[in-house]
Amino acid sequence: MLDFCAEHGIGATIETIRADQINEAYERVHAFDVHYRFVIDKSTLT
Repeated sequence: MLDFCAEHGIGATIETIRADQINEAYERVHAFDVHYRFVIDKSTLT
């Protein structure tokens, strides 16, 4: 599947969040207010 996606230029659309936004992202998931995958910016982890 990954090869197929790479060959056809298919990728995921993401929303990058800071580590301190995890709770907000969780609430948005429960409120069905998510249009993209959440990706946590690792540089914001403490």
